[in-house]
Amino acid sequence: MKSRKTASPNWFSIGMDAWALAAESNMVIAMRMGALAFGGPSAVKEAERMVTEKVAANMALGADLVTGKLGSSPEQIVSGSIAHYTRRVSANRRRLGW
Repeated sequence: MKSRKTASPNWFSIGMDAWALAAESNMVIAMRMGALAFGGPSAVKEAERMVTEKVAANMALGADLVTGKLGSSPEQIVSGSIAHYTRRVSANRRRLGW
Protein backbone atom coordinates (compact mmCIF):
# COMPACT_ATOMS: atom_id res chain seq x y z
CA MET A 1 0.00 0.00 0.00
CA LYS A 2 1.35 3.41 -0.96
CA SER A 3 1.89 6.05 1.68
CA ARG A 4 -0.28 9.07 1.02
CA LYS A 5 1.06 12.50 1.89
CA THR A 6 -1.61 14.56 3.58
CA ALA A 7 -1.98 18.14 2.49
CA SER A 8 -1.07 20.79 5.00
CA PRO A 9 -4.17 22.55 6.29
CA ASN A 10 -4.85 26.02 4.96
CA TRP A 11 -5.94 29.00 7.02
CA PHE A 12 -9.40 29.11 5.46
CA SER A 13 -10.20 25.52 6.46
CA ILE A 14 -8.65 26.14 9.87
CA GLY A 15 -10.90 29.17 10.30
CA MET A 16 -13.97 27.16 9.33
CA ASP A 17 -12.99 24.39 11.78
CA ALA A 18 -12.51 27.01 14.52
CA TRP A 19 -15.92 28.49 13.73
CA ALA A 20 -17.55 25.05 13.91
CA LEU A 21 -15.81 24.34 17.23
CA ALA A 22 -17.02 27.66 18.62
CA ALA A 23 -20.61 26.93 17.57
CA GLU A 24 -20.56 23.44 19.04
CA SER A 25 -18.87 24.70 22.21
CA ASN A 26 -21.68 27.21 22.69
CA MET A 27 -24.24 24.40 22.43
CA VAL A 28 -22.38 22.43 25.11
CA ILE A 29 -22.12 25.52 27.33
CA ALA A 30 -25.88 26.08 27.04
CA MET A 31 -26.63 22.44 27.85
CA ARG A 32 -24.28 22.50 30.82
CA MET A 33 -25.77 25.75 32.12
CA GLY A 34 -29.18 24.11 32.01
CA ALA A 35 -27.90 21.09 33.91
CA LEU A 36 -26.17 23.28 36.49
CA ALA A 37 -29.26 25.47 36.95
CA PHE A 38 -31.25 22.51 38.26
CA GLY A 39 -28.76 22.14 41.10
CA GLY A 40 -28.45 19.10 43.28
CA PRO A 41 -26.00 16.21 43.21
CA SER A 42 -26.10 15.87 39.41
CA ALA A 43 -25.13 19.54 39.02
CA VAL A 44 -22.21 19.09 41.41
CA LYS A 45 -21.11 16.00 39.47
CA GLU A 46 -21.35 17.90 36.16
CA ALA A 47 -19.36 20.85 37.51
CA GLU A 48 -16.64 18.54 38.81
CA ARG A 49 -16.58 16.65 35.52
CA MET A 50 -16.34 19.90 33.57
CA VAL A 51 -13.30 21.12 35.52
CA THR A 52 -11.60 17.71 35.46
CA GLU A 53 -12.12 17.39 31.70
CA LYS A 54 -10.76 20.87 31.02
CA VAL A 55 -7.60 20.27 33.06
CA ALA A 56 -7.04 16.87 31.42
CA ALA A 57 -7.64 18.24 27.91
CA ASN A 58 -5.21 21.13 28.46
CA MET A 59 -2.53 18.85 29.88
CA ALA A 60 -2.92 16.40 26.99
CA LEU A 61 -2.70 19.22 24.45
CA GLY A 62 0.43 20.55 26.14
CA ALA A 63 2.02 17.10 25.99
CA ASP A 64 1.10 16.75 22.31
CA LEU A 65 2.62 20.15 21.59
CA VAL A 66 5.86 19.44 23.43
CA THR A 67 6.33 16.01 21.82
CA GLY A 68 5.64 17.30 18.31
CA LYS A 69 2.51 15.21 17.85
CA LEU A 70 0.64 18.26 16.52
CA GLY A 71 3.19 18.88 13.77
CA SER A 72 5.80 21.51 13.14
CA SER A 73 4.14 24.24 11.09
CA PRO A 74 1.85 26.86 12.61
CA GLU A 75 -0.99 25.55 10.45
CA GLN A 76 -0.53 21.98 11.66
CA ILE A 77 -0.29 23.03 15.29
CA VAL A 78 -3.42 25.20 15.16
CA SER A 79 -5.36 22.60 13.16
CA GLY A 80 -4.29 19.82 15.54
CA SER A 81 -5.27 21.91 18.55
CA ILE A 82 -8.72 22.56 17.11
CA ALA A 83 -9.14 18.85 16.33
CA HIS A 84 -8.03 17.98 19.87
CA TYR A 85 -10.74 20.13 21.44
CA THR A 86 -13.37 19.24 18.82
CA ARG A 87 -13.21 15.55 19.79
CA ARG A 88 -13.86 16.42 23.42
CA VAL A 89 -16.58 18.98 22.75
CA SER A 90 -18.39 16.59 20.39
CA ALA A 91 -18.27 13.83 22.99
CA ASN A 92 -19.80 16.18 25.57
CA ARG A 93 -22.52 17.30 23.16
CA ARG A 94 -23.48 13.66 22.51
CA ARG A 95 -23.37 12.81 26.22
CA LEU A 96 -25.51 15.80 27.15
CA GLY A 97 -28.13 14.88 24.59
CA TRP A 98 -27.74 16.69 21.27
